[in-house]
Amino acid sequence: MTEYDMVIIGGGPIGLYATFYAGLRDMRALVIDAQDELGGQLVTLYPEKVVYDVGGYPGILAYDLAQNLIEQAKMFSPDIRINEWADMIERTPDNMWIIKTDKGGAFKTKTILIAAGIGKIIPSRLNAKGEIEYENKGVYYTVRRKRDFEGKRILIVGGGDSAVDWALTLSPVAKSVTLIHRRDQFRAHERSVKQMFQVATVYTWHELKEVKGDGSKVTQAVIFDNRTKEEKTLDVDAVIISIGHKGDLGNMVKWGLNMKGRSITVNGKMETNLAGVYAAGDIVEQEGTPKLALIATGFAQAAIAVSVAKKYIDPNASVFAGHSSEMDNKFKK
Repeated sequence: MTEYDMVIIGGGPIGLYATFYAGLRDMRALVIDAQDELGGQLVTLYPEKVVYDVGGYPGILAYDLAQNLIEQAKMFSPDIRINEWADMIERTPDNMWIIKTDKGGAFKTKTILIAAGIGKIIPSRLNAKGEIEYENKGVYYTVRRKRDFEGKRILIVGGGDSAVDWALTLSPVAKSVTLIHRRDQFRAHERSVKQMFQVATVYTWHELKEVKGDGSKVTQAVIFDNRTKEEKTLDVDAVIISIGHKGDLGNMVKWGLNMKGRSITVNGKMETNLAGVYAAGDIVEQEGTPKLALIATGFAQAAIAVSVAKKYIDPNASVFAGHSSEMDNKFKK
């Protein structure tokens, strides 16, 4: 069984930065992520949106930021496993940890860093007729790449910020954009809603009844007025269902961690109540510290967790090893 100095659970921005920082501290690392690609919420929820609150970038596309973080994380050749759940953990007689996954994997490690964000991101579905049949054949729950929708007739379902933002983002490239919402009030910025009515056809009090297609792609959508039950059939090439996502933490609640709701409680050193187990990012509730769900905050937490873990593994090591600018030899290997 391969042994690691640290296993990072979660391949989002915080897990990726922690993977890089573990390599910087000469720690053999493995990152495990339940999604089918690295990047977390940056690629799953809002890849085409601009991120403004990361130092050094006045503005950067979330997808591009994710790719930069992936490149950085791979600098010290960590092992990476995607589309795999960290299912259970157990303590070994020699004070290490075994992480077991849903794919039958078992990995032994000296320390664990949990950077799972909100957990595995699962889209909320309407369960309309034809929805599952045409999933990824014209039915989508987010927009991964804007160019995939160029020249298409798009139907967006939803009334929140994401739905309205996608209508505004896609209208310049799409042939047409139609948005339906089951109420007449939108959970989005007023200015954005006003702009949306100028660039998209909007039906309030309408819901999606059925998605139709030719077996390989979407061709039509049936919508209905939820007050009168009157139906309309729209010719569409894509249906984007933007009604939210849920985070699934799997069996993490059974690991023996102290938690407050869906958050893992940690101290100022990012230590959990389990020896050698740390946490960082959106998933943590840090004692005495306001919770800021920011990437910048998570980066700092990851650096602290890795540094404290290094000292845990090697008592002779320094918590602070110096600035990266003083470690040129590490980057030249």
